[in-house]
Amino acid sequence: MKPNVYIYILVMAGVTYLIRMLPLVLFKKEITSSYVKSFLYYVPYACLAAMTFPAILTATAGGIISGAAGLIVALIAAYREKSLLTVALFACAAVFVVERIMGFLM
Repeated sequence: MKPNVYIYILVMAGVTYLIRMLPLVLFKKEITSSYVKSFLYYVPYACLAAMTFPAILTATAGGIISGAAGLIVALIAAYREKSLLTVALFACAAVFVVERIMGFLM
């Protein structure tokens, strides 16, 4: 039996709509609690990090070693307040170099 893709798309659209609509319906007044505001401020960053971090380490052909090297170089470049393009290029270059070194060693 072949699953109906349209049902999956409809359910996904409904869930996405509910997630965006419910806060508008449930919270009529402005949120004044500084704790809740700070929590809600960091939720998108935490979700993005939770989804992205495992992919960073496993997306390279060289495995975790070259992914970790790219991550470390990217963190250093970002800490030094380089632009997003520069951070990405440095991370890609680090992965490339580490994979070439690993290719020579194996």
